Amino acid sequence: MKIVPIADKVVIKRLSAEETTAGGIVLPDSAQEKPQQGRVLSVGEGLRLADGGRAEVQISEGDRVLFSSFAGTEIDVDGEELLIMNEVDILAIIR
Repeated sequence: MKIVPIADKVVIKRLSAEETTAGGIVLPDSAQEKPQQGRVLSVGEGLRLADGGRAEVQISEGDRVLFSSFAGTEIDVDGEELLIMNEVDILAIIR
């Protein structure tokens, strides 16, 4: 199944959580935090402007992004956990 976002929405796949600390300690699943980074899978057409045009979207498919911890709505598509969020919830593009 393919998810096609509308307006300024973005579909993101969260990157996997860190399983060890910088010091080499292995973290159990219960102690791991959900990562705040992800890969953009799909992007909407952009927010509709008052004149009827569309605002240009600043991100593109394949970008690695940083987002706030409570951003977006989690969905399950074909057993894969994805996030749908507004473009403004994305804090930065990681290059």
